[in-house]
Amino acid sequence: MSSFIVGQYIPKESLIHRLDPRTKMMVVFLYVIIIFTAHSFLGYAVLACFACLSTALSLIPIKYITKGLKPVWWIIGITFILHLILTREGDVLFTVIGWPIHEGALIQAVEISMRFFLLILMTTILTLTTPPIAITDAVESLLKPFKKLKLPVHELALMMSISLRFIPTLMQEMDKISKAQASRGLDFRTGKLKDRMKAILPLLIPLFINAFRRAEDLAIAMEARGYQGGEGRSKFRELTYQTKDYLVFMFLIITIILFYLIEF
Repeated sequence: MSSFIVGQYIPKESLIHRLDPRTKMMVVFLYVIIIFTAHSFLGYAVLACFACLSTALSLIPIKYITKGLKPVWWIIGITFILHLILTREGDVLFTVIGWPIHEGALIQAVEISMRFFLLILMTTILTLTTPPIAITDAVESLLKPFKKLKLPVHELALMMSISLRFIPTLMQEMDKISKAQASRGLDFRTGKLKDRMKAILPLLIPLFINAFRRAEDLAIAMEARGYQGGEGRSKFRELTYQTKDYLVFMFLIITIILFYLIEF
């Protein structure tokens, strides 16, 4: 849990860190849309190169990212195995313990696993290189046109910022509770699956109670400071696009054109 990196911000003096947060969010948004249209090996290779280049430009150590994505590897592995077992498309390539593995199953398992990994990698780079306050300002700025539809843009951005901010806090709280319960003799790592599921309840109940208590304290603190929403509030940090942001957009457009030339 100490290496869980979702929601954390790592300060660095890199190109990715200095980009406007709106640029980074729009790049990730377009990347998510594009990756769902990929169906060839070369297409995934182009998207993987873009993700690797973004990771290298962020100056965040690869070991730190791979260590923090350990929980994701289990999900990707389970997804890969399920597609191999459940998909029955194409010719049979080989058998594993008497179970036939089809060509379509292998291709689909690789595609879905690669897609899932690249999505998580790009969103992780976004959170690692962007402070939660900057993400809030970017979301509010990008959703500003929806104010005409009476959408509570400021409140939605604030909720997203608070959620990202408290993910590491809740993970640390979970770690403390698990150690406290283990010191009292609770064993949730061995035994039958049914017994281990029951042993998780003493972890979840205190975690939810602490989370609700923390949310109530935060609401009281905001009310005590006169928080009234986004109406009439000024910005301490004004977001402005710079030359490097336009260059990143141009590079993304070139990548998209190259991707679709390869795909279609």
